[in-house]
Amino acid sequence: MSLSDRREKVRFTSGDTTCAAWRYPGTNGGCVIMAGGTAVTKEPASDLFARRFNDAGFAVLAFDHRNFGESGGTPRQVVRFADQRADWQAAIDFARELPDVDPGGISLWGFSLGAGHILQVAADDPGLASVIAQSPVADGRALAPNALRAMTPSAVLRLTGLALADALGSLVGRPPLLIPTAGVRGDVASLTTADAMDGDRALDPDHRHTGWERTVAARIALQMGGYRPGLHASRIRCPLLVVVGDQDRSTLPGPALRVAHDAPDSEVLHLEGGHYAPFLEAHEKAVEAEIAFLRKHLVRADAGREGSART
Repeated sequence: MSLSDRREKVRFTSGDTTCAAWRYPGTNGGCVIMAGGTAVTKEPASDLFARRFNDAGFAVLAFDHRNFGESGGTPRQVVRFADQRADWQAAIDFARELPDVDPGGISLWGFSLGAGHILQVAADDPGLASVIAQSPVADGRALAPNALRAMTPSAVLRLTGLALADALGSLVGRPPLLIPTAGVRGDVASLTTADAMDGDRALDPDHRHTGWERTVAARIALQMGGYRPGLHASRIRCPLLVVVGDQDRSTLPGPALRVAHDAPDSEVLHLEGGHYAPFLEAHEKAVEAEIAFLRKHLVRADAGREGSART
């Protein structure tokens, strides 16, 4: 069955706008809510995994954060961490009302920045069944020095100038100053680490996602170093699977492993490869482990609710 035959476009309210999503109806009561990182829209972020989750019986809700893709919100291509976390909570609330979804069977799946967001979202929502954080942005303070080392001094100066101009311009209503989400060393881009340029090969190998704009407002360079969602890991009460590329040069294995250490109920899946390994050479290992994790914890959650109903 093709993707177009198994999914439908839906929208849900988040803040003062709406988010666009693909809804895949499921058969087992569970639902996986999915989104990507930075400017990655729902199709390149989720298509490869969503099909497999849906084949396993899970409903899927894969969405665009506000200001990106087909979702509403202005100015476009601007990342606001709090707004994006609010989009996740709005998606959870929407999914809990779907007719084929058990409200207690919601799982979150995020990649990169999206995986960082869901660490805090899960800490604040004790009703989730499980969370899969794939190559998460867990600690911007740890990532910032690594990102700077991957840049040339002139690129650092130019990026800083653009980021400051973008942030100041936003105060007087000027349009965002956009930069590429990825580049090679020497480029002025959001990320120029060794595996940053693997994104197109991993997420859009057939060049199908023509509407995916690979830019972001430059002000993100001033924000990322202070973003530390992994600090909330100790408050996550549901089972957590942290997927780590052991050669990840973008979000780094160390911060992700600290999240797994701090979370009360966590597992780690080590993959050979870099930031995009779950979409590339390690995809089959990643998706099979994630489906097994979802099945295990959905069954456990269902059993717990049935037991409570009998007592």
